[in-house]
Order: sequence, then structure tokens, then C-alpha cells
Amino acid sequence: MFGYVVINKPELKIKDFDEYRAYYCGLCKALKQQAGARGQMSLSYDMTFLAVLLSLLYEPEEREYLTRCMVHPVTKHRMKKNAMIDYVADMNLLLTGYKCRDDFTDEKNVMKACYGAMLHSSVRKIQNIYERQTHQVEKSLKELALLEKECNYDIDKLSACFGRLLEEIFVVREDEWETYLRKIGFYIGKFVYILDAYDDLEKDKKKGCFNPFIEKEKEEDFDEWVKQLLLMSAAEFARDFEKLPIVDNVDILRNIIYSGIWVRYEEVRKKRSQADDRNNEDNEQTEKKQYN
Repeated sequence: MFGYVVINKPELKIKDFDEYRAYYCGLCKALKQQAGARGQMSLSYDMTFLAVLLSLLYEPEEREYLTRCMVHPVTKHRMKKNAMIDYVADMNLLLTGYKCRDDFTDEKNVMKACYGAMLHSSVRKIQNIYERQTHQVEKSLKELALLEKECNYDIDKLSACFGRLLEEIFVVREDEWETYLRKIGFYIGKFVYILDAYDDLEKDKKKGCFNPFIEKEKEEDFDEWVKQLLLMSAAEFARDFEKLPIVDNVDILRNIIYSGIWVRYEEVRKKRSQADDRNNEDNEQTEKKQYN
């Protein structure tokens, strides 16, 4: 995934961070069980958020372990295991498989193609088990690829494609919470697509790749406009999140929803400001050379 749905660690209580890390380590372990070390390489903060959300909402039977791993070889740390974490591990691998394919198609990224091939057998098993999610992922990515091929700059249509993709992933069961989870997934998907496009803008311009903001960037107040798009999506998924009956450890999720996602936004914004400063300096140097 993309790594935009993260915690704001300095604002999280120590006990809440330990709890979050137990889910993170549990997801890492589940990925290893599904696809070995290559599966662990796909671990993402975005999917950790979903693992925490579904675990706290459904409260499945859960086991907890103290364990060591390659990242923490000396000190034992907590790790959780439950059915929701296993489900999210499957969805993590499913999305990673498709992302590797798309990265090769768009950028001819051979490394991603090789990694995707390594995950192929695991992904095929998941596709056969979760037909509903697989169908929507394939449909959404095809729609998105067509819009991008047509150089359609309608950010609402583009982000909605990724929104519908995550919407289906967020629905583990078609029950009374389905409507809320769909909306949360849809608007998080829109948020992630918009922020990822904003983050990749300079890179895409240099590579000559499609980016929905290439034309819009020329307009005044572009950065503020992007921020407002993100705020609208964030407000929507926060509204539906608050309708869920989650009480225990809810501060972890609120830290991510109301603070963590903006930590990543600020990092992207700072990077863009630094790039703008470098571009201005280069332009000034060019003008001086021409004058001399």
C-alpha cells in the first residue's frame, strides 16, 4: 500500500502505542504465515489501521504472544492473533499483487514485477477465497487505468475508483456495520489516492507519467485546493467512524484519523515546498547566467 494512514506517535499514549504495535506485529506474523518472508515485505501501516479497526469493532476471539523476530531479536514484544488480522493479511497480499502488476505496466518496474511473481501463488489462493473483493479490485483498477490512459484530470472520478476498491476491502462481513465500513473505506480510498498523487507530482512530471494534478498545479492556490479536497474526504470517513460502537482502545483509531494522516500530509507538503525552493534557485541561477 501507500503508508499514509499512520499513527502520530508523539501524541499517542505509551500503552496505546504498545497496543498498536501488537496489532502491527500480529499482521506481520500473519503475512509470514501466508507467504513467507516475501509476504512480510508487503506490510503496511494502511492495512494495520484496518486490522485494528476490524478487531476492535468485531472483537473476535484473540490470542496474544510474547515473541522475538528479525526486527526485534533481543527483546520480546507483544503480538496479537485473530481472524480479522488474518483477513487483513489476505487483503494486504491481494492489493500488493495488483499494485506490483500496475507498477510494471505503468513504469516498467522490473523489481515490482519480480516481487509480484514471488507472491503469485499466494495471491491466487486469496482470489479464489474472496471473489467479491477480488472482482471489485479488478473492476476498480481497470476503470482507473482507463481514466488515466485517457488523461482524464477529474480528480473526483479518479479518486472514487480507488475509493470503491478500498470500500470493498473494508467490508469483511455483509452485516449491520457494512454501510459504515463502506463509507469509511470509500473516503479513505479517496484520501489516499489524492495524497499519493500530490506526493508523486514532481516525480511523475520528470518521468512523463500521468498525474491528475499536472494541469491543476499551474493554478493559483493549488496547494490549498488539494488540502481542502483532503479535508472533505477526512471529514466524511471520520463522521462514519464515530457511528461505530468502538469503546476499548478507540484512542488509537482517533489518533490515526484525526492526527496521523495529517502528519504524512505535512511531510508531503514540506517536501513540495523544498522542491519549489530548489526550482526557484535554479531559475535564478539560469537568469543570472543569461544576463551575464
